[in-house]
Amino acid sequence: MLTDVIETLFRSVSGSGSLVIRFPDNSQPPPELACVVSFPRIEFVVEGEVHDRNVTADKGLMRQGDAIYIPGGKWNLTVWDKPAVLLSILFSKEKLGFSLQFWDGKAFTGTDKQSVPRLGPRVGSFLLQAMNEVVSIPEDQQTARCVMAGLLSHCLEQLSNRAQVLTRSGALFEVVKRYIDENASLPLTRENVAKRFHITPNYISHLFRKSGDIGFSEYLNHVRLERAKLLLKGYELKIKEVATHCGFVDSNYFCRVFRKSTARSPSQYRSQWLSQLP
Repeated sequence: MLTDVIETLFRSVSGSGSLVIRFPDNSQPPPELACVVSFPRIEFVVEGEVHDRNVTADKGLMRQGDAIYIPGGKWNLTVWDKPAVLLSILFSKEKLGFSLQFWDGKAFTGTDKQSVPRLGPRVGSFLLQAMNEVVSIPEDQQTARCVMAGLLSHCLEQLSNRAQVLTRSGALFEVVKRYIDENASLPLTRENVAKRFHITPNYISHLFRKSGDIGFSEYLNHVRLERAKLLLKGYELKIKEVATHCGFVDSNYFCRVFRKSTARSPSQYRSQWLSQLP
């Protein structure tokens, strides 16, 4: 599905003169809940429309097919008003990260996440350098669209190579990770996940250290916390109910892990999110 979405965007950017490439203002410091990472990112509106608080043109409105390019270290903040689907692409030094988010107008209904190694000639790096040059001349939309089409083509190439570069253990890691993504609300442990795939618990740990650079429990908590954030934003559930829906048996433990990850309690996170809504 992800490859199909990127291929459709590539054709749209390459063949249309009406799609708009936005760039963040960044004259103001990032507000609460703003997204700031050290690597460049692109966000595409696949369906519907959203607003971005760091885009000044047209009051930050981004329609289907429009994109925003965020240089490394800069911020943006998406405001979800109506049903929409948003694709985010993160260009780290070693990997490309993809995240497809679905918003039904009231709550997030799903997320499709993948990552692939950045292999071969550093074509993507040169294209990102070109896009960083275009940031200073945002009115040159023709050049922006050409460079954006090149970046999308680069992403498609990397995705097509994905099956060829995965090792056997890497392929198993992807399957295990997807299983956790889809079943994080269940009482998962290293032991019962290992049993599910007919391997030992120690080999589960080896897979995550070798292929994911992250521990099993750390990844499981990450998935559960991301789900908790969606529930806190989109539903009026009690904190204990959010914890249960996300697979945390102990709500006090959930609050400790959440605060450690976000520097805020679940209640504070929800209040700050609601205060950002128009």
